[in-house]
Amino acid sequence: MKTNILLTGIIALCLLTSCGEKESQEPEAKERLFGVSFQTMNNPFFVDLNEGLKDIIDARGDRLITLDAQWDSLRQKNDISDLILRGASVIFINPVNWEGVKGSLLQAKQKGIPCIVVDAPVKDKDLILSTVASDNIEAGRMAARALIEARKPAKVGILEQSINKACIDRVVGFREVIEQYPEMEIVDVQEVKGTTESSRPVMRDMIGRHPEINVLFAINDPTALGAISALESAGKLQDVLIAAVDGSAEAITAIKNGKMLSTSAQFPREIGQAAAQAAYDHLEGKSVEKDVKVRVELITAKNADSLLAH
Repeated sequence: MKTNILLTGIIALCLLTSCGEKESQEPEAKERLFGVSFQTMNNPFFVDLNEGLKDIIDARGDRLITLDAQWDSLRQKNDISDLILRGASVIFINPVNWEGVKGSLLQAKQKGIPCIVVDAPVKDKDLILSTVASDNIEAGRMAARALIEARKPAKVGILEQSINKACIDRVVGFREVIEQYPEMEIVDVQEVKGTTESSRPVMRDMIGRHPEINVLFAINDPTALGAISALESAGKLQDVLIAAVDGSAEAITAIKNGKMLSTSAQFPREIGQAAAQAAYDHLEGKSVEKDVKVRVELITAKNADSLLAH
């Protein structure tokens, strides 16, 4: 009798512990880690692109680590190495140097981590899963057409950035259209870092050496805003028509205030969302397009109000 009571107690104890333990050990969904390395976060464009990535990643219950290279190729290399060590599922890269990033791409590939490039392409496309970017050549063409329509003939200046493929493509598109018009003479091309601070002294130098310049193409909105500051200080803003690329709120405000002619608007949040969706498609075994182009749209005084509202 005692034996039966003891046996019954042991069975009851097993039912209370073992079965309950099995229920508590149900596997939970594991949070995925994603990482992105930007050229800079000192530009509203990249802040919006990052938000686009987060829209998709946060909705899936996963986590995004955002790193700012501050226009430093070495810093970006170290940031990507850190993301690889953390075991990121996918790394999004906005390269500072479209050729110099190759070592980081090779390192990620060796670890089996796919890379998706956003906004600014890389030279070694075979090392990445996909490029998601605006049609930068068309953005440059749009800027050229706007300037030609507004002022012809003209003496043209260009503020470029030759290590950034997105910026290279914008200048390619701009030149493609401008050079069809002999009366649109390119008289000076200067290198900038793509920031307001870097373009201000370059613009001062350009108009000091070429006071005849009356049309300017800037590779992005921060560059254009720095040029505006330099031209205002020199009392020459009213003499120079400026076109740029980005579509930032600051540039649209400048257009409304008569300080800029146009900006070729990109849609960075859409770029981020498309890149994040491509990452999940790949992780789920779906095919991913190698080259995804996101729309661009010209903003002038005619449509600035409607686009600023967005």
